[in-house]
Amino acid sequence: MKYILFLLCAVGCFTSPVEAQEFTRQDELRGSITPERAWWDLQHYKLSVEVFPKTRSIKGENIVSFTAVEKGSVMQIDLQAPMKIDKVTQHDLELSFTSEGSAHFITLLEEVTEAGQITIEFSGTPKEAVNPPWDGGFTWQKDISRKDFIATSNQGIGSSIWWPNKDHPADEPDRGVDLFLTVPKDLTAVGNGRLKETIDNGDTKTWHWAVENPINNYGININIGDYAHFKKNYAGLKGDLDMDFWVLKDNLKHAKRHFKQALSMMEAFEHWFGPYPFYEDSFKLVEVPYLGMEHQSSVTYGNQYGNGYLGRDLSSTGWGMKFDFIIIHEAGHEWFANNITNKDVADMWLHEGFTAYSEGLYLDYHFGKTAASEYVIGTRALVQNDRPLIGTYNKNHEGSSDMYYKGANILHTLRQLVEDDEKWRQIFIGLNKEFYHQTVTTKQVEDYFAAQTEIDLTEFWEQYLRTIQIPNVEYKMEINGFSFRYTNIIDGFDMPVILLVDGKEEWIFPTSEWKTKDYGKPLQSIAVKKDFYVTTKKVK
Repeated sequence: MKYILFLLCAVGCFTSPVEAQEFTRQDELRGSITPERAWWDLQHYKLSVEVFPKTRSIKGENIVSFTAVEKGSVMQIDLQAPMKIDKVTQHDLELSFTSEGSAHFITLLEEVTEAGQITIEFSGTPKEAVNPPWDGGFTWQKDISRKDFIATSNQGIGSSIWWPNKDHPADEPDRGVDLFLTVPKDLTAVGNGRLKETIDNGDTKTWHWAVENPINNYGININIGDYAHFKKNYAGLKGDLDMDFWVLKDNLKHAKRHFKQALSMMEAFEHWFGPYPFYEDSFKLVEVPYLGMEHQSSVTYGNQYGNGYLGRDLSSTGWGMKFDFIIIHEAGHEWFANNITNKDVADMWLHEGFTAYSEGLYLDYHFGKTAASEYVIGTRALVQNDRPLIGTYNKNHEGSSDMYYKGANILHTLRQLVEDDEKWRQIFIGLNKEFYHQTVTTKQVEDYFAAQTEIDLTEFWEQYLRTIQIPNVEYKMEINGFSFRYTNIIDGFDMPVILLVDGKEEWIFPTSEWKTKDYGKPLQSIAVKKDFYVTTKKVK
């Protein structure tokens, strides 16, 4: 799911605001709650998939269980070409369906008023990921021993790239998913949740994985390889937590040493965010042939067993080399993306901004507040301000890739306004309680922070999330003090900031109008504290 590729572009990928987006009918069908989606509530998937490495093809079936929110008889299921739906049945009777691109409209036997279930058979050669995980699909590789090494990654492109489902983030299966993954007998298939059984079919084996909790569609994954398995027990806030690790056999020694970081991650994040949200489903790190992604309870890993982001410090401060980026970032998504999930991908910053901020909080817990501050401030160099963080609703359209580190710096700025570090921690713990296993909107999160901080944050969110304007504190030195004001702001923006006046901290309250502070003497220096995401300009 990670669009971290954009981070490596730094300022060079986009140099000007993106032109107005044109949307297609397929964008609307994928991105909106159509009438054929609205009437039914997803309850459970029973997804069975057989993978054929030699032909790079798959076949399977998905049993979709649902309840009726209102009466309905036509339901939308999504599956992208070149995959195809072979048959749909209800009570063993074949159903008819029509297709409009990736959206398939299935006519049920009769109008459903309570609960229902359909079975979808599908097959095909799924799209291969060109540059996973950003350009998603299936990845087909070989390990050093020439054994198949296969994985799925499909956050942006959608899970319907390889299996049929209700491909919209607003509705998750309330009772989770059962995965039956059939692969050649010399390979292991790792999915989400807990391993329930393995079935010997002769030339193949079926691996049954079960997820009890609600799960977002893009978080469901298949990982296939010649895996070794080891595990640790973590004494967490809700009791003992199974932490499982599935790695290529040749990397077992490296993994046992390096993956100790997963336990330090869990300690830090349970401190900041509250209990790991999926104790029932365990926690896993699974090695894959691409960089990694936040698949729920099955976090995938490919960062070459080293700290940083493929050996690079994204903050250029040194602090980014104190942790393995993929372990910390992708596991942070268990709280922000998997526990709290956006209702619409336009609000994807709720996943990426909060999780990018969690990198700093990991440093805060293990290395101190100064380390966290320096790291977050250092990542500002990656922000391009090409377009707003929030995309277009109901169109399957995300906001800017700045959602990562502009998002993190917005939250870091807000922390300065709260001042009390324990209160800030309790706000984040409460956030994960308030929206436990829910899909949410940005507006809900905005309202939560306003209530908990007791600060009117209306213009704060509007300025930082919905414009590309970074507030500028303009100042000029006077004979016995200085004058100051904000420029590059929306109407009503009046966020206070801490100023260093001759090295001493004090709050000032800029608005769009000039204000003057008189000290009765000339000042040597003034500067805005770097923790605030603003620019400054001295004028005459």
